[in-house]
Amino acid sequence: MISFQCCSLPSSSPHIKFNFNVTPPPSPHLSHPKSLSSSLPFPLKVTKRSFLFLLLSLPFSSLPATAEPTGGDPFDPVTDLERQASDDLSRRVDKAVELLDTARDLQAKGDFPQALVFFTQLIRDYKDFALSEYGRVGRALVLYEIGDRDEAIAEMEDVSISLKGYPEIHAALAAALYSDKRAPLLAENQFAIATLLDPHYTDLSYVRETKHWPPSLCMDYGASEFGIEAATQMISLVVRSIVGKGVATICG
Repeated sequence: MISFQCCSLPSSSPHIKFNFNVTPPPSPHLSHPKSLSSSLPFPLKVTKRSFLFLLLSLPFSSLPATAEPTGGDPFDPVTDLERQASDDLSRRVDKAVELLDTARDLQAKGDFPQALVFFTQLIRDYKDFALSEYGRVGRALVLYEIGDRDEAIAEMEDVSISLKGYPEIHAALAAALYSDKRAPLLAENQFAIATLLDPHYTDLSYVRETKHWPPSLCMDYGASEFGIEAATQMISLVVRSIVGKGVATICG
């Protein structure tokens, strides 16, 4: 509703003042909160449950995207100290493998004194690695050739426990026990373990040409030929026993 109020002025005054009191008409939807809620097709009250349903019903494109860092380095869960420790460990592993390969190459070439140096360095500097146990195997073989045989056999016996099931150390220990310690029964047991794990050790040329054993150890290994034959016979008996049990099971 608009009202006009006019005041009388002298005739000499060129201006006329008006006072406008403007009252807007009431809105049919905003005049009262109840009228707004009643005009909506659903209740105005929004609970947590209904808000969750509403949020899940929205398409993914309308949801706010995760803010990405606009500047600086991306987050890295690995700290600099951990990365440095990992790099140091990798370098140590590479060095240990290099020492083992070098020692074995020297052993294959017949340079047993130098091979002993590298095997010993591997064991001394990297004894916290399982790889050093294979260095002990090589060191024991070389010691049997150019060093103290008692120390070599003691090393073989110790490694045959720590590397139990490694056929080369069992075969080498068998040869040493038979030739040097005159213990044929113990030697046969070691032969049986080695040849059951790897039948290649029934062949003397295998340890000479493939494993590059020192000459004296190869000679003692060949001298215990009856042990190799006994081990071969034992393998045959085991195989026949397994096959026989399988046939009996099938027939039964």
